[in-house]
Amino acid sequence: MKTYRLYQIDSFTRERFHGNPAGVVPNADGLTEEQMQRIAREMNNSETAFIFSSASPDYDVEVRFFTPTTEVPLCGHATVAAHYVRAIEGVAVSGQVLQKTKAGILPVDIIREDSDYSIIMTQGTPEVGTPFEPSIVKRIAAALGLKENEIREDCPVAVASAGHPKIMVGIKSESRLHELKPDMGELAVISADVGCGGYYVFTLNPEDDVLVHGRMFAPAIGISEDPVTGNANGPLGIYLVHFGICRTLQSEDELSFSIRQGEAIKRDGGMRVNVKITEGHPTLVRITGEAVVAFKTEIEL
Repeated sequence: MKTYRLYQIDSFTRERFHGNPAGVVPNADGLTEEQMQRIAREMNNSETAFIFSSASPDYDVEVRFFTPTTEVPLCGHATVAAHYVRAIEGVAVSGQVLQKTKAGILPVDIIREDSDYSIIMTQGTPEVGTPFEPSIVKRIAAALGLKENEIREDCPVAVASAGHPKIMVGIKSESRLHELKPDMGELAVISADVGCGGYYVFTLNPEDDVLVHGRMFAPAIGISEDPVTGNANGPLGIYLVHFGICRTLQSEDELSFSIRQGEAIKRDGGMRVNVKITEGHPTLVRITGEAVVAFKTEIEL
C-alpha cells in the first residue's frame, strides 16, 4: 500500500468553488493506468492530472490527464492545477519547467506573485482544419439548439487545436450563448462522425475588456459542459488569427485577449490568451491562469 496525496484545485480563478475544478495527484509514481482511471472517475472532475517523476533529461516532469471515462493528451486547466500544486508544495516555486504530455514536451512557467502563483502554459502545435461542409454545420447548429443564422458569418465552423482539438462555433448573441441547452447525445454522434470530441461556442466583444465569452461541450469524452477550458481558448486564439477575425486587435506579431467562461453554470472563471504571429500565421499559443485549493486529502492504494 502507498499513500497518494490528492488535491482538488479550482483553476482559472482565485475564488474557491468558481473556475474549473481539477483533481491532482502530485506523487503518482507507481499508479497503474487502471488505478488512474478509477481515481479520475471517483473525483468526477472533467480532468484529473497525475504527476510522475522524469525518466529522461529531456523533461522535468511527466503529467497524464484522465477524464472520468478516458485519457486525453493534454488539458489546460488541469495543467494549471498540476503546476500550482507543485508550486505550493515547494517542488518548483518559480521559473520554467518542461512537462512531458501525450501532446509532446511543453514548457510551463510558474510565476510567483506576492504569496501566490500564476501558471503560464505553452500549448501544442497550432492547427486549424478546413471549414465544415454546410450539411455538417447544419447538424452541429441543430444539436446545439441554434438556428444557422445565429452563427457569425465571419466565423467558419472548423476544428482548431493546440494539442486537443475543439470545434469552434462563433455566435452573435451572448444571451443566446447562456440559454443553450444542447442535445448531448447528438453532439456525441457528430463527434464520432467528424473525429473531434469538443464544441466551443463563443461570442466576440471587441469593444469590451473581455473579448470572449464561451461555453464548451464535450459529451463524447464524458464532459457535458466544461466550466473554463484552456484547450478551447488557446485554440480559439489560433483560429482567430488563422481566419483574420480580430485583425484590429492584433499587432504584427501578437494577439492577446481575455476570456470569461462558465457563467451559465455558475462556475465562472477567466484566463489570458497570447498568440504569437509569424508572417501572418499563428505559431505559438500560451494561456495564463490562476488557481486556488478547494481541498486536499490522502488515499491508500
